[in-house]
Amino acid sequence: MWRKTVDIHKRIFSILNNFLRKRGYNSAIVTSFLKWLPYIVGSIVTAGVAVLYSKIFDYSVSLSKLLKGSSPWLFFIITPVCLLAGWWIVKKISIAASGSGIPQLMAAVNPKRDTKKVSTGFLLGGKVLVAKVLSSIVALLGGALIGREGPTLQISGSIFYITHKFLPDSWPKVNRERMLIAGGAAGLAAAFNTPLGGIVFAIEELSKSSLNTFKSTLLYAVIFSGMTVQWILGPYLYLGYPKVDATSFSMLGYVIIFSAIAGIVGAFKGKLILELASFTKKFKKTFQHIIYILISGLVVAFIIYSNSNVAYGPGKDVMNQLLFDAKDHDVTLWLLISRFFGAIISYSTGVAAGIFATSLSTGSILGHLLMNFFNLDGDNKLLILVSMIGLLTGVTRAPFTSSVLVLEMTNSHSAIFFFILAGLISSVTARLIDKQPLYKRLEVNYLY
Repeated sequence: MWRKTVDIHKRIFSILNNFLRKRGYNSAIVTSFLKWLPYIVGSIVTAGVAVLYSKIFDYSVSLSKLLKGSSPWLFFIITPVCLLAGWWIVKKISIAASGSGIPQLMAAVNPKRDTKKVSTGFLLGGKVLVAKVLSSIVALLGGALIGREGPTLQISGSIFYITHKFLPDSWPKVNRERMLIAGGAAGLAAAFNTPLGGIVFAIEELSKSSLNTFKSTLLYAVIFSGMTVQWILGPYLYLGYPKVDATSFSMLGYVIIFSAIAGIVGAFKGKLILELASFTKKFKKTFQHIIYILISGLVVAFIIYSNSNVAYGPGKDVMNQLLFDAKDHDVTLWLLISRFFGAIISYSTGVAAGIFATSLSTGSILGHLLMNFFNLDGDNKLLILVSMIGLLTGVTRAPFTSSVLVLEMTNSHSAIFFFILAGLISSVTARLIDKQPLYKRLEVNYLY
Protein backbone atom coordinates (compact mmCIF):
# COMPACT_ATOMS: atom_id res chain seq x y z
CA MET A 1 0.00 0.00 0.00
CA TRP A 2 2.77 2.40 0.98
CA ARG A 3 4.77 1.59 -2.17
CA LYS A 4 1.73 2.22 -4.35
CA THR A 5 1.20 5.60 -2.67
CA VAL A 6 4.84 6.54 -3.21
CA ASP A 7 4.61 5.49 -6.88
CA ILE A 8 1.53 7.69 -7.33
CA HIS A 9 3.35 10.63 -5.75
CA LYS A 10 6.33 10.06 -8.04
CA ARG A 11 4.04 10.08 -11.04
CA ILE A 12 2.37 13.30 -9.87
CA PHE A 13 5.79 14.85 -9.33
CA SER A 14 6.89 13.79 -12.79
CA ILE A 15 3.70 15.07 -14.46
CA LEU A 16 3.85 18.44 -12.69
CA ASN A 17 7.54 18.77 -13.42
CA ASN A 18 7.11 18.04 -17.13
CA PHE A 19 3.97 20.22 -17.38
CA LEU A 20 5.70 23.27 -15.94
CA ARG A 21 8.94 22.76 -17.84
CA LYS A 22 7.14 22.49 -21.19
CA ARG A 23 5.65 25.92 -20.49
CA GLY A 24 9.03 27.51 -20.06
CA TYR A 25 9.38 27.47 -16.28
CA ASN A 26 12.92 26.78 -15.07
CA SER A 27 13.84 24.21 -12.45
CA ALA A 28 14.00 26.78 -9.63
CA ILE A 29 10.38 27.87 -10.21
CA VAL A 30 9.21 24.26 -10.50
CA THR A 31 10.97 23.34 -7.26
CA SER A 32 9.51 26.36 -5.43
CA PHE A 33 5.99 25.52 -6.58
CA LEU A 34 6.33 21.91 -5.48
CA LYS A 35 7.58 23.07 -2.07
CA TRP A 36 4.53 25.30 -1.66
CA LEU A 37 2.05 22.68 -2.86
CA PRO A 38 1.94 20.60 0.39
CA TYR A 39 1.10 23.77 2.35
CA ILE A 40 -1.70 24.62 -0.05
CA VAL A 41 -3.14 21.09 0.02
CA GLY A 42 -2.89 20.89 3.83
CA SER A 43 -4.57 24.28 4.23
CA ILE A 44 -7.49 23.46 1.95
CA VAL A 45 -8.09 20.10 3.64
CA THR A 46 -7.81 21.79 7.05
CA ALA A 47 -10.41 24.38 6.10
CA GLY A 48 -12.83 21.70 4.91
CA VAL A 49 -12.41 19.59 8.05
CA ALA A 50 -12.65 22.68 10.29
CA VAL A 51 -15.94 23.75 8.69
CA LEU A 52 -17.42 20.25 8.99
CA TYR A 53 -16.19 20.00 12.59
CA SER A 54 -17.74 23.37 13.48
CA LYS A 55 -21.07 22.37 11.93
CA ILE A 56 -21.19 19.14 13.93
CA PHE A 57 -20.18 21.09 17.04
CA ASP A 58 -22.98 23.61 16.55
CA TYR A 59 -25.48 20.82 15.95
CA SER A 60 -24.39 19.11 19.18
CA VAL A 61 -24.90 22.36 21.10
CA SER A 62 -28.37 22.66 19.57
CA LEU A 63 -29.24 19.17 20.83
CA SER A 64 -28.13 20.16 24.34
CA LYS A 65 -30.31 23.26 24.05
CA LEU A 66 -33.35 21.15 23.13
CA LEU A 67 -32.69 18.79 26.03
CA LYS A 68 -32.31 21.71 28.45
CA GLY A 69 -35.66 23.10 27.33
CA SER A 70 -37.58 19.84 27.55
CA SER A 71 -36.04 17.47 30.10
CA PRO A 72 -33.07 19.09 31.93
CA TRP A 73 -33.02 16.30 34.52
CA LEU A 74 -31.75 13.93 31.81
CA PHE A 75 -28.35 15.64 32.00
CA PHE A 76 -27.77 13.77 35.27
CA ILE A 77 -27.73 10.58 33.19
CA ILE A 78 -26.36 11.77 29.86
CA THR A 79 -23.51 14.00 31.06
CA PRO A 80 -21.61 11.38 33.14
CA VAL A 81 -22.10 8.76 30.41
CA CYS A 82 -20.92 11.06 27.61
CA LEU A 83 -17.87 12.27 29.55
CA LEU A 84 -16.96 8.66 30.31
CA ALA A 85 -17.42 7.73 26.64
CA GLY A 86 -15.30 10.71 25.54
CA TRP A 87 -12.51 9.66 27.90
CA TRP A 88 -12.74 6.02 26.76
CA ILE A 89 -12.40 7.06 23.09
CA VAL A 90 -9.19 8.94 23.91
CA LYS A 91 -7.85 6.07 26.00
CA LYS A 92 -8.53 3.44 23.32
CA ILE A 93 -7.61 5.34 20.14
CA SER A 94 -4.94 7.90 21.14
CA ILE A 95 -4.15 9.26 24.59
CA ALA A 96 -2.39 12.21 22.92
CA ALA A 97 -5.86 13.47 21.87
CA SER A 98 -6.69 14.37 25.47
CA GLY A 99 -7.31 17.98 26.42
CA SER A 100 -6.84 21.02 24.22
CA GLY A 101 -4.25 19.72 21.77
CA ILE A 102 -2.23 22.93 21.72
CA PRO A 103 0.41 21.64 24.19
CA GLN A 104 0.81 18.56 21.97
CA LEU A 105 1.30 20.74 18.90
CA MET A 106 3.80 22.90 20.78
CA ALA A 107 5.71 19.79 21.82
CA ALA A 108 5.70 18.49 18.25
CA VAL A 109 7.62 21.57 17.03
CA ASN A 110 9.84 21.86 20.11
CA PRO A 111 13.46 20.93 19.27
CA LYS A 112 14.03 19.89 22.91
CA ARG A 113 11.58 16.98 22.64
CA ASP A 114 13.05 13.50 23.14
CA THR A 115 11.97 12.02 19.80
CA LYS A 116 12.97 8.50 20.88
CA LYS A 117 10.43 8.54 23.70
CA VAL A 118 7.79 10.84 22.21
CA SER A 119 7.46 10.64 18.42
CA THR A 120 5.70 13.21 16.26
CA GLY A 121 3.38 10.44 15.11
CA PHE A 122 2.24 9.95 18.69
CA LEU A 123 1.37 13.64 19.11
CA LEU A 124 -0.19 14.14 15.67
CA GLY A 125 -1.64 11.89 13.00
CA GLY A 126 -4.69 10.00 11.84
CA LYS A 127 -5.50 8.32 15.15
CA VAL A 128 -5.19 11.61 17.02
CA LEU A 129 -7.46 13.32 14.50
CA VAL A 130 -10.18 10.67 14.79
CA ALA A 131 -10.01 10.53 18.59
CA LYS A 132 -10.04 14.32 18.85
CA VAL A 133 -13.20 14.74 16.82
CA LEU A 134 -15.12 11.80 18.30
CA SER A 135 -14.20 12.50 21.92
CA SER A 136 -15.04 16.20 21.83
CA ILE A 137 -18.35 15.69 20.02
CA VAL A 138 -19.47 12.92 22.37
CA ALA A 139 -18.52 14.99 25.43
CA LEU A 140 -20.32 18.02 24.00
CA LEU A 141 -23.49 15.98 23.47
CA GLY A 142 -23.46 15.49 27.23
CA GLY A 143 -23.29 19.24 27.82
CA ALA A 144 -19.58 19.47 28.64
CA LEU A 145 -18.23 23.04 28.83
CA ILE A 146 -15.62 22.71 26.12
CA GLY A 147 -14.59 24.46 22.91
CA ARG A 148 -13.44 23.26 19.48
CA GLU A 149 -10.75 25.85 18.72
CA GLY A 150 -7.83 24.19 20.55
CA PRO A 151 -8.75 20.76 19.17
CA THR A 152 -8.94 22.27 15.66
CA LEU A 153 -5.27 23.24 15.95
CA GLN A 154 -4.21 19.68 16.78
CA ILE A 155 -6.46 18.39 14.00
CA SER A 156 -4.88 20.86 11.58
CA GLY A 157 -1.39 19.93 12.76
CA SER A 158 -2.28 16.28 12.17
CA ILE A 159 -3.46 17.01 8.63
CA PHE A 160 -0.23 18.84 7.83
CA TYR A 161 1.80 16.04 9.43
CA ILE A 162 0.03 13.42 7.31
CA THR A 163 0.50 15.56 4.20
CA HIS A 164 4.23 15.81 4.90
CA LYS A 165 4.50 12.12 5.71
CA PHE A 166 3.12 11.13 2.29
CA LEU A 167 5.65 13.18 0.34
CA PRO A 168 7.95 10.79 -1.55
CA ASP A 169 11.74 11.01 -1.42
CA SER A 170 11.78 12.44 -4.96
CA TRP A 171 9.81 15.50 -3.82
CA PRO A 172 11.79 18.69 -3.07
CA LYS A 173 12.67 18.75 0.63
CA VAL A 174 9.96 20.35 2.79
CA ASN A 175 10.78 21.17 6.43
CA ARG A 176 8.38 19.26 8.68
CA GLU A 177 8.62 21.66 11.64
CA ARG A 178 7.67 24.60 9.44
CA MET A 179 4.73 22.65 8.08
CA LEU A 180 3.46 21.90 11.57
CA ILE A 181 3.79 25.55 12.60
CA ALA A 182 1.90 26.57 9.47
CA GLY A 183 -0.67 23.88 10.28
CA GLY A 184 -1.30 25.38 13.71
CA ALA A 185 -1.71 28.84 12.20
CA ALA A 186 -4.07 27.52 9.51
CA GLY A 187 -6.10 25.70 12.17
CA LEU A 188 -6.65 28.81 14.27
CA ALA A 189 -7.42 30.89 11.17
CA ALA A 190 -10.03 28.33 10.12
CA ALA A 191 -11.51 27.88 13.62
CA PHE A 192 -12.17 31.58 14.26
CA ASN A 193 -11.96 32.93 10.68
CA THR A 194 -9.11 35.11 11.92
CA PRO A 195 -6.10 34.95 9.55
CA LEU A 196 -4.08 37.54 11.45
CA GLY A 197 -4.81 35.69 14.69
CA GLY A 198 -3.41 32.51 13.15
CA ILE A 199 -0.21 34.26 12.12
CA VAL A 200 0.28 35.96 15.49
CA PHE A 201 -0.40 32.69 17.33
CA ALA A 202 2.23 30.89 15.28
CA ILE A 203 4.78 33.59 16.04
CA GLU A 204 3.88 34.00 19.71
CA GLU A 205 3.30 30.39 20.71
CA LEU A 206 4.71 27.92 18.17
CA SER A 207 7.80 29.45 16.60
CA LYS A 208 11.14 28.60 18.17
CA SER A 209 13.10 30.24 15.37
CA SER A 210 13.18 33.48 13.41
CA LEU A 211 10.05 34.46 11.52
CA ASN A 212 12.13 35.06 8.40
CA THR A 213 12.81 31.34 8.01
CA PHE A 214 9.19 30.40 7.43
CA LYS A 215 7.16 33.58 6.88
CA SER A 216 6.19 32.79 3.26
CA THR A 217 4.93 29.28 3.91
CA LEU A 218 3.11 30.47 7.04
CA LEU A 219 1.29 33.13 5.02
CA TYR A 220 0.36 30.64 2.30
CA ALA A 221 -1.12 28.24 4.84
CA VAL A 222 -3.20 30.93 6.53
CA ILE A 223 -4.36 32.50 3.27
CA PHE A 224 -5.49 29.27 1.61
CA SER A 225 -7.13 28.00 4.80
CA GLY A 226 -8.97 31.28 5.34
CA MET A 227 -9.98 31.58 1.67
CA THR A 228 -11.41 28.06 1.64
CA VAL A 229 -13.44 28.66 4.81
CA GLN A 230 -14.84 31.90 3.39
CA TRP A 231 -15.57 30.17 0.07
CA ILE A 232 -17.62 27.53 1.93
CA LEU A 233 -19.29 29.71 4.58
CA GLY A 234 -18.99 33.15 3.03
CA PRO A 235 -17.40 36.15 4.78
CA TYR A 236 -18.41 36.23 8.41
CA LEU A 237 -17.30 37.39 11.84
CA TYR A 238 -17.16 34.89 14.69
CA LEU A 239 -18.95 37.39 16.98
CA GLY A 240 -20.45 39.96 14.61
CA TYR A 241 -20.32 43.75 15.09
CA PRO A 242 -20.82 44.79 18.72
CA LYS A 243 -21.13 48.49 19.54
CA VAL A 244 -17.72 49.69 20.69
CA ASP A 245 -16.85 53.27 21.64
CA ALA A 246 -13.09 53.57 22.13
CA THR A 247 -12.85 57.33 21.69
CA SER A 248 -13.22 58.36 25.32
CA PHE A 249 -9.98 58.69 27.28
CA SER A 250 -12.00 58.19 30.50
CA MET A 251 -12.34 54.50 29.56
CA LEU A 252 -8.59 53.98 30.01
CA GLY A 253 -8.81 53.48 33.77
CA TYR A 254 -11.59 50.92 33.45
CA VAL A 255 -9.69 49.07 30.71
CA ILE A 256 -6.75 48.72 33.11
CA ILE A 257 -8.95 47.54 36.00
CA PHE A 258 -11.04 45.10 33.97
CA SER A 259 -8.08 43.54 32.14
CA ALA A 260 -6.09 43.19 35.38
CA ILE A 261 -8.94 41.39 37.13
CA ALA A 262 -9.64 39.19 34.10
CA GLY A 263 -5.95 38.27 33.83
CA ILE A 264 -5.91 37.10 37.44
CA VAL A 265 -9.11 35.06 36.94
CA GLY A 266 -7.63 33.48 33.81
CA ALA A 267 -4.43 32.59 35.62
CA PHE A 268 -6.48 30.95 38.39
CA LYS A 269 -8.29 28.91 35.76
CA GLY A 270 -4.98 27.63 34.41
CA LYS A 271 -3.72 26.95 37.92
CA LEU A 272 -6.78 24.89 38.84
CA ILE A 273 -6.56 22.89 35.60
CA LEU A 274 -2.98 21.98 36.51
CA GLU A 275 -3.97 21.08 40.07
CA LEU A 276 -6.70 18.72 38.88
CA ALA A 277 -4.35 17.23 36.28
CA SER A 278 -1.85 16.52 39.04
CA PHE A 279 -4.63 15.00 41.18
CA THR A 280 -5.88 12.64 38.45
CA LYS A 281 -2.32 11.48 37.71
CA LYS A 282 -2.29 9.85 41.13
CA PHE A 283 -4.95 7.37 40.04
CA LYS A 284 -3.21 4.01 39.72
CA LYS A 285 -6.27 2.01 38.71
CA THR A 286 -8.73 2.56 35.88
CA PHE A 287 -11.81 2.32 38.10
CA GLN A 288 -10.54 5.32 40.13
CA HIS A 289 -10.53 7.46 37.00
CA ILE A 290 -13.96 6.16 36.01
CA ILE A 291 -15.39 7.12 39.40
CA TYR A 292 -13.82 10.58 39.12
CA ILE A 293 -15.33 11.09 35.65
CA LEU A 294 -18.79 9.99 36.77
CA ILE A 295 -18.69 12.33 39.78
CA SER A 296 -17.44 15.15 37.56
CA GLY A 297 -20.28 14.41 35.14
CA LEU A 298 -22.82 14.76 37.92
CA VAL A 299 -21.28 18.09 38.97
CA VAL A 300 -21.44 19.40 35.40
CA ALA A 301 -25.03 18.14 35.12
CA PHE A 302 -25.94 20.06 38.30
CA ILE A 303 -24.32 23.19 36.84
CA ILE A 304 -26.42 22.85 33.69
CA TYR A 305 -29.61 22.05 35.61
CA SER A 306 -29.27 24.90 38.12
CA ASN A 307 -28.74 27.66 35.53
CA SER A 308 -31.57 29.09 33.49
CA ASN A 309 -29.05 30.64 31.10
CA VAL A 310 -26.50 28.82 28.91
CA ALA A 311 -24.23 26.76 31.16
CA TYR A 312 -23.08 24.13 28.67
CA GLY A 313 -20.90 23.96 25.58
CA PRO A 314 -18.36 26.62 24.54
CA GLY A 315 -20.59 29.55 25.56
CA LYS A 316 -20.89 31.36 22.22
CA ASP A 317 -24.59 31.95 22.92
CA VAL A 318 -23.71 33.78 26.13
CA MET A 319 -21.23 35.99 24.31
CA ASN A 320 -23.82 36.84 21.65
CA GLN A 321 -26.38 37.68 24.34
CA LEU A 322 -24.05 40.07 26.12
CA LEU A 323 -22.70 41.70 22.98
CA PHE A 324 -25.89 42.05 20.90
CA ASP A 325 -29.07 41.39 22.88
CA ALA A 326 -30.55 44.66 24.13
CA LYS A 327 -32.91 43.11 26.68
CA ASP A 328 -32.02 42.39 30.31
CA HIS A 329 -29.73 39.42 30.65
CA ASP A 330 -30.11 36.57 33.07
CA VAL A 331 -26.40 36.80 33.85
CA THR A 332 -25.56 36.26 37.49
CA LEU A 333 -22.54 35.60 39.64
CA TRP A 334 -23.68 31.97 39.79
CA LEU A 335 -23.46 31.70 35.99
CA LEU A 336 -19.91 33.08 36.13
CA ILE A 337 -18.94 30.56 38.82
CA SER A 338 -20.69 27.77 36.93
CA ARG A 339 -18.97 28.39 33.61
CA PHE A 340 -15.60 28.98 35.28
CA PHE A 341 -15.56 25.72 37.25
CA GLY A 342 -17.64 23.76 34.73
CA ALA A 343 -15.00 24.28 32.04
CA ILE A 344 -12.20 23.27 34.41
CA ILE A 345 -14.01 20.11 35.54
CA SER A 346 -14.94 19.15 31.97
CA TYR A 347 -11.31 19.54 30.88
CA SER A 348 -10.01 17.53 33.83
CA THR A 349 -11.91 14.38 32.83
CA GLY A 350 -9.43 13.73 30.02
CA VAL A 351 -11.78 14.18 27.06
CA ALA A 352 -10.70 16.20 24.02
CA ALA A 353 -11.57 19.71 25.12
CA GLY A 354 -10.65 23.23 24.08
CA ILE A 355 -10.48 26.17 26.48
CA PHE A 356 -10.23 29.13 24.08
CA ALA A 357 -13.98 29.64 23.65
CA THR A 358 -14.84 28.82 27.27
CA SER A 359 -12.31 31.40 28.44
CA LEU A 360 -13.75 34.03 26.11
CA SER A 361 -17.31 33.33 27.26
CA THR A 362 -16.32 33.44 30.94
CA GLY A 363 -14.52 36.71 30.27
CA SER A 364 -17.66 38.19 28.71
CA ILE A 365 -19.71 37.31 31.81
CA LEU A 366 -17.03 38.74 34.08
CA GLY A 367 -16.95 41.97 32.06
CA HIS A 368 -20.75 42.30 32.16
CA LEU A 369 -20.87 41.83 35.95
CA LEU A 370 -18.04 44.33 36.48
CA MET A 371 -19.87 46.86 34.32
CA ASN A 372 -22.96 46.43 36.50
CA PHE A 373 -20.83 46.80 39.63
CA PHE A 374 -19.36 50.10 38.38
CA ASN A 375 -22.76 51.17 36.98
CA LEU A 376 -21.35 51.76 33.48
CA ASP A 377 -23.14 52.27 30.16
CA GLY A 378 -24.27 48.86 28.95
CA ASP A 379 -24.46 49.94 25.31
CA ASN A 380 -20.69 50.25 24.97
CA LYS A 381 -19.30 46.71 24.76
CA LEU A 382 -15.63 47.74 24.90
CA LEU A 383 -15.09 46.56 28.47
CA ILE A 384 -16.74 43.19 27.83
CA LEU A 385 -14.32 42.62 24.96
CA VAL A 386 -11.43 43.81 27.13
CA SER A 387 -12.40 41.28 29.80
CA MET A 388 -12.55 38.51 27.19
CA ILE A 389 -9.03 39.39 26.05
CA GLY A 390 -7.81 39.58 29.64
CA LEU A 391 -9.16 36.21 30.72
CA LEU A 392 -7.90 34.40 27.63
CA THR A 393 -4.50 36.03 28.08
CA GLY A 394 -4.47 34.99 31.73
CA VAL A 395 -4.80 31.37 30.63
CA THR A 396 -2.58 31.34 27.55
CA ARG A 397 -0.18 34.21 28.36
CA ALA A 398 -0.37 35.17 24.67
CA PRO A 399 -1.51 38.82 24.80
CA PHE A 400 -1.11 39.65 21.14
CA THR A 401 -2.91 36.50 19.97
CA SER A 402 -5.82 37.23 22.33
CA SER A 403 -5.99 40.87 21.25
CA VAL A 404 -5.89 40.13 17.53
CA LEU A 405 -8.43 37.28 17.84
CA VAL A 406 -11.04 39.50 19.49
CA LEU A 407 -10.20 42.35 17.11
CA GLU A 408 -10.82 40.16 14.06
CA MET A 409 -13.86 38.38 15.54
CA THR A 410 -15.67 41.69 16.09
CA ASN A 411 -14.08 44.00 13.50
CA SER A 412 -13.45 46.53 16.30
CA HIS A 413 -10.39 48.16 14.76
CA SER A 414 -11.02 51.46 16.51
CA ALA A 415 -10.27 49.76 19.83
CA ILE A 416 -6.99 48.12 18.80
CA PHE A 417 -4.85 50.11 21.23
CA PHE A 418 -7.17 49.36 24.15
CA PHE A 419 -7.15 45.69 23.16
CA ILE A 420 -3.36 45.45 23.05
CA LEU A 421 -3.11 47.32 26.35
CA ALA A 422 -5.60 44.89 27.90
CA GLY A 423 -3.54 41.93 26.69
CA LEU A 424 -0.31 43.31 28.10
CA ILE A 425 -1.80 44.27 31.48
CA SER A 426 -3.57 40.94 31.95
CA SER A 427 -0.37 39.11 31.05
CA VAL A 428 1.48 40.98 33.79
CA THR A 429 -1.18 40.46 36.49
CA ALA A 430 -1.48 36.77 35.57
CA ARG A 431 2.18 36.32 36.48
CA LEU A 432 1.29 37.18 40.06
CA ILE A 433 -0.59 33.86 40.20
CA ASP A 434 1.68 31.71 38.03
CA LYS A 435 4.80 32.77 36.15
CA GLN A 436 4.40 30.03 33.53
CA PRO A 437 1.37 29.81 31.18
CA LEU A 438 -0.88 26.77 31.18
CA TYR A 439 0.11 25.45 27.75
CA LYS A 440 3.82 25.70 28.56
CA ARG A 441 3.38 23.64 31.71
CA LEU A 442 1.24 21.03 29.94
CA GLU A 443 3.72 20.83 27.05
CA VAL A 444 6.31 19.31 29.41
CA ASN A 445 4.17 16.16 29.63
CA TYR A 446 4.80 15.52 25.94
CA LEU A 447 8.50 16.28 25.68
CA TYR A 448 10.18 13.39 27.49
